[in-house]
Amino acid sequence: MTDSVEKFIRFYRFKNAGFIIKMSIMERSQVGSPVNFRGLIYSPINEQGVVYLFGLISEDLNIRVESIQQGYPDCTGIRYLGKGKWERIRIEFEYKSSNFDHDPKGCDVIVCWEDNLAGKNRKELEGIEIIELKSMISTPQIPNKELRDPETVTKEEEFDLEYHYKRKNVNENIRKLFELMDKKIKEINNEIWDKYSKTAITYYCPEKMFVFAKFRKSKTVLHIFTNQQNIPDVKNMEGHENWGEIKLESEKDFDKVINAIKSSYEIMKKAVKENINTGWYALTPKDHIEDEEELEEA
Repeated sequence: MTDSVEKFIRFYRFKNAGFIIKMSIMERSQVGSPVNFRGLIYSPINEQGVVYLFGLISEDLNIRVESIQQGYPDCTGIRYLGKGKWERIRIEFEYKSSNFDHDPKGCDVIVCWEDNLAGKNRKELEGIEIIELKSMISTPQIPNKELRDPETVTKEEEFDLEYHYKRKNVNENIRKLFELMDKKIKEINNEIWDKYSKTAITYYCPEKMFVFAKFRKSKTVLHIFTNQQNIPDVKNMEGHENWGEIKLESEKDFDKVINAIKSSYEIMKKAVKENINTGWYALTPKDHIEDEEELEEA
């Protein structure tokens, strides 16, 4: 056996034990690109990695797991819809969405690292929601968390409205405007609900987040879902073309902010219905058209 052979077998004989332990030294392991997300150092390179990552963020996705099994579908769970309501969902894990090869009627959600379905193949899975993890982690949707040494004692924080006000020393006028805005958002539709996290306050439609609000001392910065559509007074976000930014700094901004949020809500509801990837780094509608044109040319 030459030195160039990467796999080889060594035998160790233990005389006292009376048996042979066969040890196989395998080829070097492979890892994905560095992500350093909540203790996961590298990105998934297979379905097992997707399952682990899903476990890290299921609470962020407002999903609770009931069971995980070897048969199809891989997982059953419940997802929060706000107002005390939950929906039961059947989940299948895949490394890439194109790996899905089951009866679509037995699944509600595909959780994958990369959503690479396009054109005809995507239409065949119409009605199944696809959650692409790589476009969601380390974003305002699902932020990273500071890791501490295991022996470090941490105090549980309550991320209520007062916490956010104090965190950014928000002035009284912005507080009043935000509270009025919060009321108006929830009046758009009674299914809308909010969620408080360490860095922001988010609003859901109810299936997915469509408004991400964060405070500054003298303004509230709002990131809203646009699906690359033009919404008056909303600034496009470079690198995140499916999302836009609008600011609430004074009373003169109030009506245009509420109108923009109403538009975002309608756009998100349509995106949910059409199973459009709404992730922070998701491909834009233009990207999908280009991908389909490349497939047709290939």
